[in-house]
Amino acid sequence: MKRCEWVTGADPLMVEYHDREWGVPVHDDRKHFEFLVLEAAQAGLSWSTVLRKREGYRRAFSDFDPEKVARYTDERIEILIQDPSIIRNRMKIAAAARNARHFLEIEEEFGSFDKYAWRFVDGRPKVNRRTTSKDIPATSPESDAFSKDLKSRGFSFVGSTIIYAHMQAIGMVNDHLVDCFRYRELVA
Repeated sequence: MKRCEWVTGADPLMVEYHDREWGVPVHDDRKHFEFLVLEAAQAGLSWSTVLRKREGYRRAFSDFDPEKVARYTDERIEILIQDPSIIRNRMKIAAAARNARHFLEIEEEFGSFDKYAWRFVDGRPKVNRRTTSKDIPATSPESDAFSKDLKSRGFSFVGSTIIYAHMQAIGMVNDHLVDCFRYRELVA
């Protein structure tokens, strides 16, 4: 079974993520929030590092419930900084709590974060035809616009590269290579 180049030789956790999650369209706000937190945590690190800590993040961040995370106090953030089951970066942890508050504002304004996010790709996945990993960009005009809008709403750790990775993860963009078995499954 042919997979995207970045999965070749990867650990089983990465293979499972690629085969079951990456690029599958998400329309659940809690899942959107989860990936926003995890993508921000990844900044400067490898995705495999974040995946290995995903269960720790679920526990630490109230199963990615944005209403609960939005109420995190400075004291709670200090406790999380000591938690070895997550990436202990004060700025990233504080950003998750702050972003949760803005996430709720977007849900209130648009009815759901999902409706807000998917409008950046006109409501349907952007299907690319990449033949090698080198063809995959770090950003796109859509991720630039999405990032800029999130920043204008007070979000942090949402640069265009992070947002492009988010868009790939939640299926707004299909960047599976054309010879990858998942490309055909997701286009079908």
